[in-house]
Amino acid sequence: MTLILFNKPYGVLCQFTDEREGPPRPTLADFIKVPAVYAAGRLDTDSEGLLLLTDDGRLQARIADPRFKTPKTYLVQVEGEPDETALDSLRRGVKLKDGMTLPAEAERIDDPALWPRDPPVRFRKTVADCWIKLTIREGRNRQVRRMTAAVGHPTLRLVRWRIGEWSLDGLTQGEWREASPD
Repeated sequence: MTLILFNKPYGVLCQFTDEREGPPRPTLADFIKVPAVYAAGRLDTDSEGLLLLTDDGRLQARIADPRFKTPKTYLVQVEGEPDETALDSLRRGVKLKDGMTLPAEAERIDDPALWPRDPPVRFRKTVADCWIKLTIREGRNRQVRRMTAAVGHPTLRLVRWRIGEWSLDGLTQGEWREASPD
């Protein structure tokens, strides 16, 4: 059984081929040359960070299926400076168009020591920003971005740092390593 931890850069598709017409976009195949592995879950093209890949269908389901409620931790740069009311809303669950989210763990954090993003996040001199750490246990489409927007703080940069017990520790952008599936 193979399990790969990959630090996905911004702009890379979470698949091995790009079926879209037009100029080719970077895919997992540009970074990972291991046959017969597939992403366990997804990470949007405009998001960065931890992506797990495996050749084991059961492990893939355990990681990706929402009924297992695997915790996923994100470092999120948001517009503005969320107060305790906004963070408490995230902690209780946020009403989105597709229903209430499960309660999340949410806290403000110091700016993390991350790699530079290419292209860089567009900064506005008149609008403050800060970082929060957000842990969710479900995986709706663009959920973290929708949650932060729902509490009045749109996401500027999104980095998934941890899935269950696996994290990005020691992986620079675009790097991968094999890990124990246990």
